[in-house]
Amino acid sequence: MPQARFVNFRRMLVTGPLLAMCMVLAISCITLAQQGQSGSAKSGVTGRYDGTAKNKAEEVISVTLDLTEKEGALSGAIHSSHGDFTITGGTHRGDTVTIEFDAGGPGTISLHMAEDKLVGSWSMQDDGGPVDVKKAAPEGGKRKL
Repeated sequence: MPQARFVNFRRMLVTGPLLAMCMVLAISCITLAQQGQSGSAKSGVTGRYDGTAKNKAEEVISVTLDLTEKEGALSGAIHSSHGDFTITGGTHRGDTVTIEFDAGGPGTISLHMAEDKLVGSWSMQDDGGPVDVKKAAPEGGKRKL
């Protein structure tokens, strides 16, 4: 009987640390997987976005945003059926994107990221309205037939 206790004690010494090591490994894998998911959710907004905006008169305006993000700051250009405008500033924090532009006066676009879309509103002087743009496919991704 004492020999059986020794065998059980020996098994405990071998499997205990092995079990603890497996638990630490599992927790590490879960943590790394979650970091990977949160990293993709915080992807930058650099790229081309096509869509529409409306003004107070409910006129539909075609809009393309060419955005470049560097360390949370935005630059680029806005191309629309009303002209081309320079982005003079802007920020990207979390899911919120704010763009400042010059169109003969200062204007602002406040957007919320939702997957590959930016949705929100624009304002400039006494005009403004909703904006809805979707990220365009990269030019290099197009195939020639």
